[in-house]
Amino acid sequence: MTKNVQKISLLAIIPIIAIAMTFVPLTEIHAQNLNPEKICGDRLCDSSDSKNAEDERKKMRELFLSSSSTDIVKTTVVAESEKQIEPGNLLKLSRASVATDIPLHLGYYDGDSVYFIITDASDEKHAKIISEKQGWNVEVAPPLENTPKEALSTAYLFVNGVDGKGIHGYQSEVVTSTPAQTETYSALTSHVHVIWTDENNARVLDSEQAVIDAEMNGEVTLVKLPVVLNMPQIVWPDGQMTIKEDKTLTDSTPYGKAQVLDIDLDEMFVTFVAHRGWGPDGRTIYYIVTDATPSGPAKMMGVINAPTLASTLASSSAIDLFQFKNGIAGSGPLGFQPGIAAGAPGDENYSPLWRIFMIKWIDPENAVVLETMADISYYQQQGLLEIGMARPMNSDHIVNCPFIDPFQ
Repeated sequence: MTKNVQKISLLAIIPIIAIAMTFVPLTEIHAQNLNPEKICGDRLCDSSDSKNAEDERKKMRELFLSSSSTDIVKTTVVAESEKQIEPGNLLKLSRASVATDIPLHLGYYDGDSVYFIITDASDEKHAKIISEKQGWNVEVAPPLENTPKEALSTAYLFVNGVDGKGIHGYQSEVVTSTPAQTETYSALTSHVHVIWTDENNARVLDSEQAVIDAEMNGEVTLVKLPVVLNMPQIVWPDGQMTIKEDKTLTDSTPYGKAQVLDIDLDEMFVTFVAHRGWGPDGRTIYYIVTDATPSGPAKMMGVINAPTLASTLASSSAIDLFQFKNGIAGSGPLGFQPGIAAGAPGDENYSPLWRIFMIKWIDPENAVVLETMADISYYQQQGLLEIGMARPMNSDHIVNCPFIDPFQ
């Protein structure tokens, strides 16, 4: 075996689950012809995915292979060097799916309670403030500042007045929509500070209308900030994210149906499944999945359907994620090797919003394990890959997948 195979330690389970996918290729689809040998990291292995996982991935493969083709798309990253990796048929990775607890925040919508998490901020200052407040790291995602207004809701954050458990130590935040308002809900929120003119008159405001009325009466001042927060809602009036029935996680746990293991409103935390993946340079990343568009993939993954995300597709607020449609079998959602993200935490282009591209080996017999963006670029330049944008249900496809540290 080559040195690169020995280095295979990072694997992704990427959120591309669709009811009907449109693929954007360079050539026609080729059938696979895989032998029974399997690779587990740097060794042959005998284990295989569970029957449930394989059944789920088989359905996804059938949906992908039945899709049509339209445009041509190319990557732009230039490979630093050619890599020769021995081909195999199944990649398995330890801790491919792990449980992670994330703190919940109480908020208000139209007089009712909502519970949400905060995973990303467009600027470092607010990422630091919120991280310290909740005791859990918020990632800095600069591209979120370019989120189209059509993809934003509003969050009112109080900076004085009634003491409470809000981000700034005062009353809880007020949001302007929940997942029940499908056409307007967004986890991406513009940041508005609420300042009481006279704190002696301060009281809890539990709706946007109450905030607006207080402003009209001269009781509060509203200050809009150029900050976008990623605040996915977990529980809202008459609804919540789906909880996974089988809470046992293995390296071959099926990707879809649900992403949440537990919601504890007493201790104020939610337990997500964190999926392991590869960053652009091959580094390990973990991510959760909170919402997606269109409705087909959202339903298959067991996350919130958020049509407003579609407007981010052509904007710089989203980054590219490359998933595999054939080649080396593995724990990816389509049953092949996991994908590769074009950005990761710490990068200037990191964003939790994923614009999905599909990779297909022109001849699956030539498939090798790809770990980096440079790998993708090299093999595409050699004419061995087709790369195209995924369009499930013939619609724009975006997934909100915050990168997190599950071991903090």
